Amino acid sequence: MQKKTIRNIDVNGKRVLLRVDYNVPMENGRITDDTRIRATLPTINYLLKEKARVVLCTHLGRPGGKIVDELRLTPIAERLAGLITKTGVIYIQESSGEHAAATISALQPGGLALLENIRFEPGEEKNDLEFTKSLANMADIFVNDALATAHRAHSSTAGLANFLPAVAGFLMEQELHMLNMILNSPEKPLAAILGGAKVSDKIGVINKLLDIAEVIIIGGGMAGTFSKALGHEIGDSLIEDDWVEFAKNLINESNNKGVQLLLPSDFVVADKFTSDANSQIVASNSISSGWRIMDIGPETSKIYEDTITKCKTIVWNGPMGVFEFDKFKTGTINLANKLSTLDQATTVLGGGSTGEAVRELGLEDKMTHVSTGGGATLEFLEGKELPGVISLLDTD
Repeated sequence: MQKKTIRNIDVNGKRVLLRVDYNVPMENGRITDDTRIRATLPTINYLLKEKARVVLCTHLGRPGGKIVDELRLTPIAERLAGLITKTGVIYIQESSGEHAAATISALQPGGLALLENIRFEPGEEKNDLEFTKSLANMADIFVNDALATAHRAHSSTAGLANFLPAVAGFLMEQELHMLNMILNSPEKPLAAILGGAKVSDKIGVINKLLDIAEVIIIGGGMAGTFSKALGHEIGDSLIEDDWVEFAKNLINESNNKGVQLLLPSDFVVADKFTSDANSQIVASNSISSGWRIMDIGPETSKIYEDTITKCKTIVWNGPMGVFEFDKFKTGTINLANKLSTLDQATTVLGGGSTGEAVRELGLEDKMTHVSTGGGATLEFLEGKELPGVISLLDTD
């Protein structure tokens, strides 16, 4: 999948509508992690250097097509102004209408503007034709640099490509390069580490990886469903009863295909789902009633770490335990630390909580690539076509 990028198109003097994903974590009106903003700076700086008139478009939260004052982009505009000091940022407190259009028309080459939260507009998530046209009328070129929203067929993610030349920004280019590599040309052996709460969230990815990976490693809350499939008692652990049969079939299928499927041999369990719960380490087949899985155990950590050191490509999505509680983040920390030492391997991490974990540990720069994609990354790895990607122009 080769898509044109901003290198392949003349942007000089052109109005460039740049879709970014600045749906950043906020606390009391302040940005707590600006990783997604910083990730788009190479694209923005290139466009400004090439004298484009750049108009940023993003959403924040889920306003549902209504104006929600708490979800205005004021903090984002302020953070951008601190990062792009030479140009400054014009914050347009609406995302359509005459004022927005006039402000963009007056924007000078090498100028930068930020539209208001695009999801304040009722037509955005509906990919409404008239709203999409109104956006397109304010630009000459559409650039998508937001993989995280590319699985949504919204006006600002896919619809604009019906009216404007559409190309990828540098962040989107890097995301597609790394994920395509995982699917089509990974250096072998390939290991996939899958954590998080639910098997149902990973079903498509697991099915896909069975055909391309040599090793699949299971952790997180979803491990309870696999333990149940093995006939183990799992106490009060999270379980998806509807997916136990699937887990059984997956275990059999991995054996038939010669894929090494690693399941936890021990767990850290707790007597309640709180940060201060009583905890103990037990074998995976020895979880008593009243106790629940909170993390992989030390024996499992050692096996997983030893296994990935023998692999040349590792893709990881989902923590090994309840990472938000300090007491139950050891399995995730151990795995992240081991990955950070594998200089001869390509390490690709899915977005969401996995990315947050490695950033919290200060290990992001030790990984080959940490995706900003979240759910879109998973859908891509499943082999699904993403509307915001397939709508971009193909290379010749």
